[in-house]
Amino acid sequence: MNTKDVLYELRTKKGFSQDELAEKVFVTRQAVSRWENGETVPNTETLKQLSKLYNVSINTLLGSPQQLICQCCGMPLEDSIRGRNRDGSLNDDYCKWCYADGTYTYSDMDDLIDVCVGNLVGESFTEEEARAYMKEMLPKLDYWKRYEELADDGQFEAFKQQLIREINDLRIEGLPEVKKLNALVGSYVNLAYPLPSGASVKFLDDQTTYLGNQLESEFGGDRCFGILANMDFILICTYEAEGANPELVLYKKR
Repeated sequence: MNTKDVLYELRTKKGFSQDELAEKVFVTRQAVSRWENGETVPNTETLKQLSKLYNVSINTLLGSPQQLICQCCGMPLEDSIRGRNRDGSLNDDYCKWCYADGTYTYSDMDDLIDVCVGNLVGESFTEEEARAYMKEMLPKLDYWKRYEELADDGQFEAFKQQLIREINDLRIEGLPEVKKLNALVGSYVNLAYPLPSGASVKFLDDQTTYLGNQLESEFGGDRCFGILANMDFILICTYEAEGANPELVLYKKR
């Protein structure tokens, strides 16, 4: 799809007139008309405004001229899994698991490989093949090539370790020692917990990236522990396979 067609489709889906869109992005109606006629394209700053307004990437606005991949993990990027910058705009370089609200979530390549291997095994790779593929591919990506420049001097890793200490200090019966926390997107882990009243409640935002892990109970059985946390809270729950029959164990404000 050409840029002019993308811009027309997004505007009409939102129900904006050309005048209304022009007012929102601080241009004239004639400028909007020229975009949609294919005479011109928005400048860089306007593309950023349109990206935020429509909740799509600049790459999509330009008609998806190239297939992008996350420059940290190598995953093909679509708008639904792109990370977000601090101002809420979509980022064209990273997925939401590797980059959340302007923060890089991985500082150890081996940790990232462990997570990715678990997702690759059973599709087209054995575990050995998946690990070898990731070890060859990741060093070629921009984040790892520029790690010393992009890294935050260990601040995010220190935050993760602080969370791990706080979770282990809770001494939840049956919960093994937590050693790692990975980036988890809310929509994948936002379970509905039953309340005594018979209602159910979700505590997470589907669009937010959290830190968490899944651990088998020390008591055995079919239920696992789920751990989720961020700067504001710690949540611990149990559930069966595929998140069935969740039960909230603890929700603690930090």
